Amino acid sequence: MPTFSAPDGTQLAYRVIGEGDPLVCLPGGPTDSAYLGDLGGLSAHRRLIVLDLRGTGRSAIPEDTSSYRCDRLVDDVEALREHLGLARMDLLGHSAGTNIATQYAARYPANVSKLALIGPSTRAVGVAITAETRRELAQLRKDEPWFPAAFAALQAITEGTGSDWDAVAPFFWGRWDAAAQRHHTAGQPSNQESVALFAAEGAFDPESTRAALAACEAPVLLLTGEFDLNSPPVSAVTCAEVFPDATLVVQPGAGHYPWCDDADRFVATTAAFLRG
Repeated sequence: MPTFSAPDGTQLAYRVIGEGDPLVCLPGGPTDSAYLGDLGGLSAHRRLIVLDLRGTGRSAIPEDTSSYRCDRLVDDVEALREHLGLARMDLLGHSAGTNIATQYAARYPANVSKLALIGPSTRAVGVAITAETRRELAQLRKDEPWFPAAFAALQAITEGTGSDWDAVAPFFWGRWDAAAQRHHTAGQPSNQESVALFAAEGAFDPESTRAALAACEAPVLLLTGEFDLNSPPVSAVTCAEVFPDATLVVQPGAGHYPWCDDADRFVATTAAFLRG
């Protein structure tokens, strides 16, 4: 696995999958980027450069753990662009990784040619997602056999009386089948410190980020699943309004991992955006 040096000397790893024009991919979590796979076959259209965020996957644990903070991870993405020798790059982020990608576009707008935000987190731009919004979206799954237990756990979490995140996992998938369950287990973060410090105080400055993005000329795709409890479509609509040139796509029947729920539809949508 190739590596490069971050500005503070931390050795970071990345995977290269496929051929063609490069697409730099940032995982969520923070967790091992392996859960992204080849994004449902997107590697048939682009050469995926999949970064392991510091302290995850095969990237080293930094000496200064405060560098796990989201805004500081932007420096690692810039170091990767320089390492790859790209004047501008297409950038894709998933889940928490969209906060890194969004802040990167705000800080380095001239270095981004296209920006794809998959299952977008809205923290970097200050779009609040209410507990009521999540519960209303969850009701779309009321006919699923797992719904009663999962919804009870969701209510407890949103009311601050519970924390059984495994119990609500089915809400993040279009189909809670054996493949989804394996993917869920394999994608769990192993470095809890990186997770805890990702959103530490100072990680987000929504007002300045939104102001900077107002001048971002890069086309932006926001793609979320119809059932995505993490990134509800109604919240993605508000997030899309932050960007001057945004396209919002809600993938039918999908949850938070749309390339797993319907790979063909996900790849067709994303590849078409990147070609456009």
